[in-house]
Amino acid sequence: MQLGLHVASFTWPDQPQSIRPTLADLARTADEGGFTWLTVMDHWFQMDQYFDAAEPMLEGYTTLGYVAGLTQRVQLGLLVTGVTYRWPGLLAKTVTTLDVLSNGRAFLGIGAAWYEREHDGLGVPFPGVSERFEQLEETLEICLQMWSGDVGAYDGEHFELAETLNSPPAIRDPHPPIMVGGNGEQKTLRLVAKYGDACNLLPRSPEEVTHKLGVLRRHCDDLGTDYDAIQKTTLYTGTALFGGDVETFVKEMTDYAAVGVEGVFVMPIGPDPRAITEKLVAEAVPKLADL
Repeated sequence: MQLGLHVASFTWPDQPQSIRPTLADLARTADEGGFTWLTVMDHWFQMDQYFDAAEPMLEGYTTLGYVAGLTQRVQLGLLVTGVTYRWPGLLAKTVTTLDVLSNGRAFLGIGAAWYEREHDGLGVPFPGVSERFEQLEETLEICLQMWSGDVGAYDGEHFELAETLNSPPAIRDPHPPIMVGGNGEQKTLRLVAKYGDACNLLPRSPEEVTHKLGVLRRHCDDLGTDYDAIQKTTLYTGTALFGGDVETFVKEMTDYAAVGVEGVFVMPIGPDPRAITEKLVAEAVPKLADL
């Protein structure tokens, strides 16, 4: 099982001055310590479901550009970008730029978006859920067209592009991997089956993962795509790591690996994220590699 470091909070002592060096330390530790991915959120406000919305939040792709210059190995992406945050052609261009400057380490994490407050706050349109999923599918089509080298037009219901020129092209072959985030069985997992190289689930139990992956397999069968080629990942939402209990975390991941999970993203929440990240490098990375 592979491990990803997901930086979901920048509420650190002495911020904002501490944000840059702390993030740099986390990035270097993950890169040198055997993590496969390093991700940040794609939000403008901190999530008010869990924290105060006014807590620090960095713009995602600017942050990843900074991290790309500090690292050599770790794959970089947003977990996950909302389809409403950027026009599709600009999104493809942005991910391509990250891929070129990181020497082929970018991936596109994407979902249908959900955080209406920050859209209203900064004046960004937030359509209804059905329209957002329609936009998500068109965005995936546009990204794939731009990464294919096809410079022709794209004429969709929601987006029209006169020419999908994308130069320089991405380094990653055949393109930056697409990771679709979410649990929705009718729409999200169908999009994973049709367009995705990876899924990212938010499960409450291994049994739920088993059910969701069964739904994904059925979508793949219906669409004629390769279920086994899709990487199955999850975001860890347990509590063990809040207290630094890496042993319990590894035991939990053993159960998830048994039902098909190949990668897990962990969040170093708290005033000293470096300590838990270093502990994960020492105690979790080698054990997870054996799962």
